[in-house]
Amino acid sequence: MIEVQIGMMGAWNTDSGASIHAELIGRGWAELGHTLTVFTFLKESFHGTVITGEDEDYLIRCFSTSRAIPQTLDPAPFLASDYQFFVGQDIGMVPKDLLGEIFPRIKKKARTINVIHDGRLSPDPSFYQFDWDAIVCFDERYAGFLKKAYPEDKIFIIPYPCHPWKSGNKEENRKKLNLPKDKKIIFLFGLASVKGAEAFPALKSLAKEYPLKVLVVTTYPPSLEKWRRIAQENPFVELREKILDMDELYSYLYASDLFLYNKPSLPTVAVSSTAYQVLGSGCPMVALHSNFVEEFGKAIMTYEDEKGMVANIKSVFEDDERYKELIGKQKKYVEENSGIKIAKKFIELFKKLSSKS
Repeated sequence: MIEVQIGMMGAWNTDSGASIHAELIGRGWAELGHTLTVFTFLKESFHGTVITGEDEDYLIRCFSTSRAIPQTLDPAPFLASDYQFFVGQDIGMVPKDLLGEIFPRIKKKARTINVIHDGRLSPDPSFYQFDWDAIVCFDERYAGFLKKAYPEDKIFIIPYPCHPWKSGNKEENRKKLNLPKDKKIIFLFGLASVKGAEAFPALKSLAKEYPLKVLVVTTYPPSLEKWRRIAQENPFVELREKILDMDELYSYLYASDLFLYNKPSLPTVAVSSTAYQVLGSGCPMVALHSNFVEEFGKAIMTYEDEKGMVANIKSVFEDDERYKELIGKQKKYVEENSGIKIAKKFIELFKKLSSKS
């Protein structure tokens, strides 16, 4: 395999969906033996709510978000670094006009690829100032609206990557995390946990039938506010205020019986980066049916209402045939869309772009 040099601009080591995507494919490229340079946000102005990891040697913090006043971008790293392919992630969040001033210089040395995270065409005219060699989106829903703004031969569908399948031991992780070994644990975390609070009345009904613990781990203020009130009145609810890196997140997933995701549809196209992040743990995901999870098929157990949610949770708790089928589908989906496989699809795209005159 021929080594390629890749520069990627966007979020990294944060809890944003764009960061999860970038990290999964970026680390896949590194594993495949390619050279990666990541240009990312300044620590005082980044995309996401928390920084979740330590900076790697190939990471350069050199620009603010588009929301910063004033916006900043240090051109030197972009101009001095060596790369044959330049991948932009979620360009709406970067200082576009500042990037635009050096983009012709980037184009002189690299093929350019824009990975679209927006669920609709951007209303910002400055978004369209770049002459990308390729536009990458996750599925046909995205391609449908992108065709209105870009030539079809520039649009490529490459699925969102999954964290690789890596199951763990429930008993060992419960001991490590100081969690009871004899309870059924429903886990919620991060920003999406705020929506889980709306499902609490149904969860409370399950506490009458099972030895239950609802475990919420988050630092998101609206979620903390809601779950603190619930925990004060319900002793089977435990709230932990903590930022989770990937290893810690997977320890919690291993320790839990299921992960609950109660996020309703958006009016635009949407995808759950959280699902791609967690499914590789083998922990079943029970989710509200919405456009966040509609592309996962039977790899996720979905519900339409509280009655359906309770039925799904019971299916997992009882370890029935439906649950066993779910885990098989979940593992197959993760293996077909692993970070390394999606990273390879990008390499195939790079080769295709290189072959064009």
